[in-house]
Amino acid sequence: MTLRINAEAPNFTAETTEGTIDFHDWIGDGWAILFSHPKDFTPVCTTELGYMAGLASEFAKRNTKILGLSVDPVGSHREWFKDIEETQGHAVTYPLVGDPELNVAKLYDMLPEGAGDTSEGRTAADNATVRSVFVIGPDKKIKAMLTYPMSTGRNFDEVMRLLDSIQLTAQHSVATPVNWKDGDDCIILPAVSNEAAKEMFPDGWDAPRPYLRIVPQPR
Repeated sequence: MTLRINAEAPNFTAETTEGTIDFHDWIGDGWAILFSHPKDFTPVCTTELGYMAGLASEFAKRNTKILGLSVDPVGSHREWFKDIEETQGHAVTYPLVGDPELNVAKLYDMLPEGAGDTSEGRTAADNATVRSVFVIGPDKKIKAMLTYPMSTGRNFDEVMRLLDSIQLTAQHSVATPVNWKDGDDCIILPAVSNEAAKEMFPDGWDAPRPYLRIVPQPR
């Protein structure tokens, strides 16, 4: 299936390093980050999993759960965790899905249906497209997707910035401009009339163009 922003995130039941989960039940009424890896014991992914472990408390402040996925069995994940903690300085405290039958990778359109049904004998290069990040909202819909090549480590500070923007714009009638970060000015949505904007933003706004109305970040 082809996934798009605002499509429902496909549900699945899978074994993880913290037991069996039903994905939608596991998300609950909060937010989730699902990020995937082509194989255990790969160098770039080792750094990524460790860095995400260091950010876990920051995501928790944002009512967001972290779920990793790698196309290998759970037993292999647990062995990999030892290397991650020793080399990256952070223990992985979030679950990592085992996907040895490639079910979730195919469900999320990261591998084609013809990829087979086992991770055995497959190299990281075979699974190179299993390098995606999905931001999922409380309504279980996909809010953002990012896919990186194996040779480029993902910027999870950017994922957090993206999450901050999505959560803000879900609550207020604003958009965030280029390079926005928490605390910066925002843009009133074009769909909001000036009359409605006066009620929402009684202190007014700057408008270098009629369609570009800039206001302080709502709180």
